[in-house]
Amino acid sequence: MSAPAGPAGPAGPEGGSAPGLAQRTVRRLIIYVLLYALVVIAAVGLSGLLGRLLVAGTELATGDAAGLARSLAFTLIGGPLAALLWWAVWRRLHDGAERSSAGWGLYLAGTYTLSLIVATSNLLGALASLVAGEPLAWRYPLATGLVWAAVWLWHRWMWRNPGRSPTRLADVPTVLGSVLGLVIGVGGAVSALSTLFDAALRGATAAASVGKPWWVSALQSLVWAAGGGLVWWWHWKHDGGQRLRTGLASVALVTVGVLGAGILTLGGAGVALFAVLRLLFDRTESPGLLLEPLAPAVAAAAIGSLVWAYHRAMARRRSDATLEGGRLVTSGVALVAAASGIGVIVNAVLAMLVTTLAGSGTRTLLLGGLSSLLVGGPVWWLAWNPAVRTGAVGTGATGSGATGTGAAGTGPDARRIYLVVVFGLSAVAAVITLLVIGFRVFEFFLDTVTGGSFLDRIRAPLGLLVATGLAAGYHFAVWRHDRAALAAAGAAGAARRRTIGHVILVTGADPAPLHRVIDEVTGASVTVWRRADAGAAGGDAAVPGAGELAGRLSEALDGVTGKRVLVTIGPDGRIDVVPLVG
Repeated sequence: MSAPAGPAGPAGPEGGSAPGLAQRTVRRLIIYVLLYALVVIAAVGLSGLLGRLLVAGTELATGDAAGLARSLAFTLIGGPLAALLWWAVWRRLHDGAERSSAGWGLYLAGTYTLSLIVATSNLLGALASLVAGEPLAWRYPLATGLVWAAVWLWHRWMWRNPGRSPTRLADVPTVLGSVLGLVIGVGGAVSALSTLFDAALRGATAAASVGKPWWVSALQSLVWAAGGGLVWWWHWKHDGGQRLRTGLASVALVTVGVLGAGILTLGGAGVALFAVLRLLFDRTESPGLLLEPLAPAVAAAAIGSLVWAYHRAMARRRSDATLEGGRLVTSGVALVAAASGIGVIVNAVLAMLVTTLAGSGTRTLLLGGLSSLLVGGPVWWLAWNPAVRTGAVGTGATGSGATGTGAAGTGPDARRIYLVVVFGLSAVAAVITLLVIGFRVFEFFLDTVTGGSFLDRIRAPLGLLVATGLAAGYHFAVWRHDRAALAAAGAAGAARRRTIGHVILVTGADPAPLHRVIDEVTGASVTVWRRADAGAAGGDAAVPGAGELAGRLSEALDGVTGKRVLVTIGPDGRIDVVPLVG
């Protein structure tokens, strides 16, 4: 007779009890961390041995016996241990629970990304050294790059294996690989274009590095640009990174493609304008020194604007939240540039009051503030569009100046978060600056030895206080206006509510934005039934986005009345509204 079963514990997602699930989680954590460390150790050891072989030939221990011993230990001990542990892990991956574990996905994504970074940087460095004609500098990077390229290929094969690839975090290698390639490619392109512009502006002699013609530096930068572009294309186009619609892919697109490219563009444009203004109005230094920052600034602005425009266009093809995030990020970057310019201008004006005459240092400061304001101000105005955005909050309007993304409400939520963040950061900066001004004031009255002008002591923090105060005050006023507009819209909506008593919603899409539409338009209670045939109409390309679907549902419900209404949304996005009797 079998013993009676004990009380069942809470079941985990893999069908086991909570203690068993915790034990499996800890086991996987230890195994994957250990496997990651052993793979890195073995790769480092093998890279050292191959590098010695390329540099010293058969004399491996020449000059560094301790380094050779370390490489041998890492290779001959770490390598077999890594192989044994990997084989044990690989055999268990037939189990679906192992494939779906976060540990397997994190290990594969981390090792894939690390090996790609090390292999790419070393192989491109070796090729750049060959272009420069350096006889020995390319050998160690080549050895390291080849070993880590093998590690990358090995983990790419595991990532693409149909029976053992991870089911969680499967998009991380694609996203991080495309980001890495974009960063390397943009850096190389900016450097190459900067060298070319510098040679054109200041001459080949001034543009040449120490003992190296300018065109060699340009070719080396082109190697990095081409290598980074290849890595980006492989992950973005070949592996389908541009088609990903996950949260990580959207965050990477906005953060790197919009925010990073925006900073590069505005920074380059600001420095270029500053150099031109100095050439026209502040020629206190030689033309060669004044032209020195112009070439890299123009190159950064040119390459950054191309990357920026491309990723803003890609954001328009993604979700409405991604598009609105790109707009707000652009607005934030431009706001920082404009506010910095205002602060520097106030500083320069106060300096003029102190010195009576605008000396060279004051003129340079003023031109720097003007360049920052002239670059950041127009971009902020175009991105934020204050005249249109003021009246569009909570209306669900769409267009170039709308804050909303349809009735789903994603846009207004992102806008409110943006306003709170900008106001909070500006307020913190203003408080800190106020403390600095207070310190300067007390120091002026208490320090009778140093002397100096009172305005000269406080002009820099006072300029920053003016800029942050203006930013905080404006965004706080906009936030209050938005809150009042939302309250008024809610009151008006409440007066129109209860045109329908109860809605039965049948859909296979995310019901949350649709529920909000029904509540806003009718005020009815909602019961959601999920379709069993969701996604059966031709894939994602045939299904409208959440914002479009919510807008169409709002139009379909307009004017419908009844005690009960059935709303069905087909897999292809078709909406049927059927009033029910009884």
